[in-house]
Amino acid sequence: MGYHSVPGLRAEQQGPVLGLTLDRADRRNAVNDEMLDAMIGHLAAAGTDEAVRVIRIDAEGPDFCAGSDLIAKNTRSERKPRVGSTQRRLPNKANRLIPLMLETQVPIVAVVRGWAAGLGFHIALASDFCIAADDARFWEPFMARGFTPDSGATWLLPRLIGLVRTRQLLMLGQEITGATAADWGIIHGSCPPDDLGLLAEQLVAQLGEAPTVSLGLTKWLLQTGNGLDLDRHLQNEALALELSSRSEDFKEGLAAFRDKRNAKFQGR
Repeated sequence: MGYHSVPGLRAEQQGPVLGLTLDRADRRNAVNDEMLDAMIGHLAAAGTDEAVRVIRIDAEGPDFCAGSDLIAKNTRSERKPRVGSTQRRLPNKANRLIPLMLETQVPIVAVVRGWAAGLGFHIALASDFCIAADDARFWEPFMARGFTPDSGATWLLPRLIGLVRTRQLLMLGQEITGATAADWGIIHGSCPPDDLGLLAEQLVAQLGEAPTVSLGLTKWLLQTGNGLDLDRHLQNEALALELSSRSEDFKEGLAAFRDKRNAKFQGR
């Protein structure tokens, strides 16, 4: 399966890793519609591509992502948008990207340097693992720009850090560093900037060698568990266990245990 680059987004598959690189450094990697459409297409394709076992999202230049390209959105026409235009547009753009990131059963790793603001912040939040430089900056710019949060911010953040800290970020516009984000439990971890590349490579390699079917089913259980009572969730756990125990990787795991060796999973 081919993954093609578009202006502003590089896509490259190397072995089991699909790399998506925001490549619009002159605009601090602000995401436009073409980039969003490409990301959505690549994530949807990767979710059914057995050759892809992990997705890495990073960025070119000093910043991860300044959010949506507000200038492009608001300079296309001098006519005032019709009421309802935003509601019609969002389901096919950012509001499709974030759920897709959560739903795809391929693990996603975001690697953040510099600023991650608005949609850039939410891409980090929706990733299964986000690692950042200690001095990275996470910011919700909505109150400073006079509009309300989008792309799942008010759903994602309370589930990660509760309402008190969510209010600090969304209603007061508090900026936090990568180190603080890790301390709050928003991201997987942080490290000195010079160590970020190596840490990312190690994490991506670990996921790329893991039992992909079991990883994906575990992700599904974690994403759906909050909305279910315990009995229904235990039914889902039983279903996931049955499916994973039919995988080739389960057979390999048992053989490796019996032979007292490390398992070599194939992602099937």
